[in-house]
Amino acid sequence: MSAAGMQALAEATISEHEGVRYLHLGTPWVQGAMRLRSPQRIELEYVQRMMAWLLWFDASEVRALRAVQLGLGAGTITRFCHGVLRMPTTAVEINASVIAACRHWFRLPADDERLQVVHADAAQWVASPAHRGSAQVLNVDLYDHDAAAPVLDDEAFYAACRDVLADGGVMTVNLFGRDARFEHTMRRLERVFGARWLWSLRPTREGNTVAVATRARPWPERDVRLVRAAAIEDRWGLPARKWLRIVRPWTTRDA
Repeated sequence: MSAAGMQALAEATISEHEGVRYLHLGTPWVQGAMRLRSPQRIELEYVQRMMAWLLWFDASEVRALRAVQLGLGAGTITRFCHGVLRMPTTAVEINASVIAACRHWFRLPADDERLQVVHADAAQWVASPAHRGSAQVLNVDLYDHDAAAPVLDDEAFYAACRDVLADGGVMTVNLFGRDARFEHTMRRLERVFGARWLWSLRPTREGNTVAVATRARPWPERDVRLVRAAAIEDRWGLPARKWLRIVRPWTTRDA
């Protein structure tokens, strides 16, 4: 995971249970997981939902898109975007021990012409003018060793994320939907992206909610959504039809 600043960070630790390897940051909190017999599979439900951005694009477009992940975790989304979707992929991670663990224990491949893993502060990376408009897909999953709340969660950060997106780009963010901070975060996203361009998926059993914000890319019409969901399930094995039932547009709440 990433944090705002290159301060002392918890060392990555590993556990295994019933064929699944887990990443921790010195606490029992799970920061990522990989099934040993199916390393390309997305094991955790909330991480699967981080891929709901696929509904906003036609399957034929995906390989031409560039994906960026802020927060590497166990490398799941990075492996999937690079190895399964075959996308140009960049991951930004502040914790060197997480990068090393992903390379040694979680089958994250070495950098190549389509993959770049950057050891950097996510806040500084998105703020750099060099990265403006550089990605069509942005996945944000930034939690510290306590996994209590996002470590980057202000309007300036989300505005910089919006700047990283090209026109029509899509961002997914992991939030805790049963926490009061969820409402505050969604309001920040609304002020940056506009309510029209903001959605969320219902919380998982664990309480993770994935928010989706787009740079002026609308929610597809129903018939298009159904075709895309079927293609996602057939091609990549993700439960996209379920996503259709749990995506809801953001409605501005009373203050």
